[in-house]
Amino acid sequence: MITRKAYPSDLTDEQWAYIEPLLPKQDKRGRKAQHPRREMLNALLYLARSGCAWRMLPHDLPPWEAVYAFWKRLVEKGSLIAISDALRLEIRLQEEREPEPSLVIVDSQSVQTAEKKVPVDLTAISAKKAAKGKSP
Repeated sequence: MITRKAYPSDLTDEQWAYIEPLLPKQDKRGRKAQHPRREMLNALLYLARSGCAWRMLPHDLPPWEAVYAFWKRLVEKGSLIAISDALRLEIRLQEEREPEPSLVIVDSQSVQTAEKKVPVDLTAISAKKAAKGKSP
């Protein structure tokens, strides 16, 4: 149980009960985890909410190195995507919507096309150098 004052970003008991089964099982090999997984998630939520750097995590949360290693394992195992998908599905069902989105919007400025790509040797700088007889 948490022996520190809670942060606004901390998981509630209900949220933890929903997310805990979605986490990968703890490996039986190796040494036992030094920090509770709930506290590790609380630290990740604090990072996301506050926007602070890893090394600036408050001292009453697990050390940043441990939190980073935990986050890296979640990413490698695809657990963060699974949690995000499960939460999205739950929210859509609570809002009485279809479980899966039926529409996708793509911002044309964020999509790269082959037409926009210009070879480096045709840029204005390279053209100026070529006109002066210098190689790019």
